[in-house]
Amino acid sequence: MENKQISSGLPGLDHIVGGVLAGDNIIWQVDAVEDVLPFIAPFCQHATKTGKKLIYFRFAKHKPLVSEESGAEIHHLHPEEGFESFLFDVHRVIEQSGRGAHYVFDCLSDLVADWYSDQMLANFFLLTCPYLYDLETVAYFLLLRNRHSYYATSPITETTQLFLDVFRYREETYVRPLKVIHRYSPTMYMLHMWKGAEFVPVSESVVISEILSSVPRPELESGGAHLDIWNRTFAAAQSAQEALATGESSEKEVTQYFHRLLRMAISRDERILDLCKKYFTLSDILGIGKRVIGTGLIGGKSVGMLLARAILSRKFEQWPEIREMHDSFYVASDVFYTYLVRNGCWWVRASQRIPDTFLKGSSEARRQILRGSFPDFLVKQFSDMLDYFGQSPIIVRSSSLLEDNFGNAFAGKYESIFLANQGPRVKRLEDFMSAVRTIYSSTMSERALRYRARRGLLDRDEQMALLVQRVSGSQNGNLFYPHLAGVGFSYNSYVWSEEIDAEAGVLRLVFGLGTRAVDRSDDDYTRLVALNAPAKRPELAFDNVSQFAQRKVDVLGLSANQLVSLDFSEVAQKNADFPIERFASRDARMERYAKERGIKSTFPWVLTLDGVLGQTAFVRDMRKILRVLRDAYAYPVDIEFTTNFLRDGTYRINLLQCRPLQVQGGGTIIDPPEDVREEDVILRAEGAVIGQSRLCNIDWLIYVVPSAYGQLPLRERYAVARLIGRIVQLIGTHDRRTIMLLGPGRWGTTTPSLGVPVSYAEINKVSILCEIVAMRDDLVPDVSLGTHFFNEIVEMDMLYLALFPDRDSNRLNEAFLRQAPNKLRDLLPDISEANLEIVRVVDVEDLPGNTSMAVNANTVEQKVVCYLESRKCVPESIAKRAGTLAKA
Repeated sequence: MENKQISSGLPGLDHIVGGVLAGDNIIWQVDAVEDVLPFIAPFCQHATKTGKKLIYFRFAKHKPLVSEESGAEIHHLHPEEGFESFLFDVHRVIEQSGRGAHYVFDCLSDLVADWYSDQMLANFFLLTCPYLYDLETVAYFLLLRNRHSYYATSPITETTQLFLDVFRYREETYVRPLKVIHRYSPTMYMLHMWKGAEFVPVSESVVISEILSSVPRPELESGGAHLDIWNRTFAAAQSAQEALATGESSEKEVTQYFHRLLRMAISRDERILDLCKKYFTLSDILGIGKRVIGTGLIGGKSVGMLLARAILSRKFEQWPEIREMHDSFYVASDVFYTYLVRNGCWWVRASQRIPDTFLKGSSEARRQILRGSFPDFLVKQFSDMLDYFGQSPIIVRSSSLLEDNFGNAFAGKYESIFLANQGPRVKRLEDFMSAVRTIYSSTMSERALRYRARRGLLDRDEQMALLVQRVSGSQNGNLFYPHLAGVGFSYNSYVWSEEIDAEAGVLRLVFGLGTRAVDRSDDDYTRLVALNAPAKRPELAFDNVSQFAQRKVDVLGLSANQLVSLDFSEVAQKNADFPIERFASRDARMERYAKERGIKSTFPWVLTLDGVLGQTAFVRDMRKILRVLRDAYAYPVDIEFTTNFLRDGTYRINLLQCRPLQVQGGGTIIDPPEDVREEDVILRAEGAVIGQSRLCNIDWLIYVVPSAYGQLPLRERYAVARLIGRIVQLIGTHDRRTIMLLGPGRWGTTTPSLGVPVSYAEINKVSILCEIVAMRDDLVPDVSLGTHFFNEIVEMDMLYLALFPDRDSNRLNEAFLRQAPNKLRDLLPDISEANLEIVRVVDVEDLPGNTSMAVNANTVEQKVVCYLESRKCVPESIAKRAGTLAKA
């Protein structure tokens, strides 16, 4: 039965569409915004007259559609703040308004002025229309004719309940319904002329053809890509640049296009935009646009790589001679949102903006993302890109909007996937789309969401773009790998010798793929290179260099069609032309040992990289690259790179990534008090110390007893790791929360035989992290510069140190740690007796004699001492020493 309370306010219009129903979303397609005003006023008047709540969303630059005097509740929105923020602001109002409200939206076409994307316009409607329908509202939307591509108009037409064409011709107004669901009449889809209170069907072909032919129409093709605002803007910018040479356009016009394209495709972060305006040209942006799949921003990682290359081209004269060219593609950020919307995964994003519910539904959303499908037009673009790469290995890398910007590295939070890219065309395409799904699903991972929550980013637009790069390297037999890969820092946070200049920078190098440089390898080591003293190895303090050299190499196995880890000896011996002297050194001790025992098949080479570092200009060039980028950013930077040597001995450096580096540098600090008794020293360590020099008090000390932990079966060590996480998170809610965590082997290992397999999220409230070298005699700390683990330590200003109990310069006061009151049972009453022997929690307030615990860490001298002192002396002594430090 028709609801008399719902109407367009125009009975004649109601008649031709079979009445307005609860839940109707009505699209008005017009040539000019003014053409719809005669329809909006009666709608608003009827809504207020019948007591309906009337809401007007004001966000466009055109004149208001609804006046202040109409009785409407007007909400001013800001689409320039991003799609997510805009959408959630709209939906919050809809939720608060409840059922049966009436809505008027400003012209949707204006949204592309801020979003630069027809796909995002369609996504907004696809997410909003069903919500309004479920609440039985009536909503008016405007769309300008011939302004949008098929990618916008098709989803909108399919989703809306009514789609009405409005024409103005010779001072008359005509309406033609293109879509009306759940209603029908023989004349419904005819052209109607508005005459007085009636809408009269026009049946004369002469009149119909005259009216419709007066309106320019697009070609009848489903693609309609030429109408997309993205393509139109890039084409217009290209034309303006070409016309500049003939004087048909001006520098001002070209500059305007340059700035607009920067905001469309590159970034909306003002600090990054300032750098882009300085080092990019319009030609650069037009070139990038030709390699973009979809629409939207290309993301932080892509921008960092491109910007660094542009800076070096301007500021480093030798760069053109030593660079490896790149031919990357960029899957833009709007593709991610479109994928979520079309596969029903979007609404999980809503709960992720709320601190109390940000993990709710994320597991199911990840599964749904992994099962999703891509629109046909995207599959075609993916396929064309893969045809370009052929069977060359590629890597698909995350490049989110917030990633690699100032203050937010997101190191290791999102996936990047190597693809050997072998096999039939269909198989390679499916492998690529699977990689895209995997990276998209990683945005819903707990570690990524917790990182965003910790840094106050849950309510920020975090779209995922992708960077698709050709893997740098060469094929050797059935293996593919670069000669060198690594990370570089313009500032060295780990100064292990007084001869090292922290400002000169540092590299973390590996042979083969860079996965071993950015991921902490439990079974291997890397080469650290201080760029002002490349021969000064930190391992010299750890005895034998060969014992702590890289042994495993990550490569792409082309036959296996996947990444594999092989012994260096196997990789080197598979390539008869491999210049092994450049990368490895002979181990005289091993050769002597083999000779004495008559062993003929020994492989006496150790991956030291001494030939590269001492006999080429590689160190000089890397130091220059880091200095140039640091000066351009006016901020410390870190980079990822590969290096490949040619047959003539020259090399090419492929700069893969560059981002601002958060630095907690060494700093000056005075020595600890001379009157500290030896029995009051909790620990003393010299060696691997990373982080900011500091003098501070400890509130809590958590100690995993090495001897007890070492006796546990491997499966039970995971339970201890979870217990540590519970303790840290519980203590982290206290007002006193400076926590020192000590344990055997490597924290965060994936191999429990080598340490405690905690996740970083479990221990992210720790202030000082100590690795006790007590799991195996041959296991030393792998100083994690450049790894995702290290980046998280730096971001959280955590102090990292390694302690060697068997060395004279190191000390661990186990007697104190065993005798101090264990707070674990008070924190977790259900804890077992066995765990009380493995994990000890010391609350410093419980120590007798009004005692406090202090840490003096000097990262320049690589020394740390933790000691007890009288609490009444602490404020005065620490204040005095801090004052001395400030003066220094």
